[in-house]
Amino acid sequence: MNIDNFIENFAGEFEETPIENFSMDTEFKSLEEWNSLTALSIISMIDDNYDKTITGADLRKCVTIKELFDLVSSK
Repeated sequence: MNIDNFIENFAGEFEETPIENFSMDTEFKSLEEWNSLTALSIISMIDDNYDKTITGADLRKCVTIKELFDLVSSK
């Protein structure tokens, strides 16, 4: 698992936000498109692509994509 691939998969869950807007420092909850359905999509993407399980509480603790990547990597 590498950060670039993770960012690409993460960005793929957003329909309108261009991939160029995503980096490891992106504070994803501040994106206009972020909502509870996107959060569920991210949780599902992590389960499907990385065979890791995170909770909504785990996701709420993360601010940046890098923090989320580190969390998933540690599971």
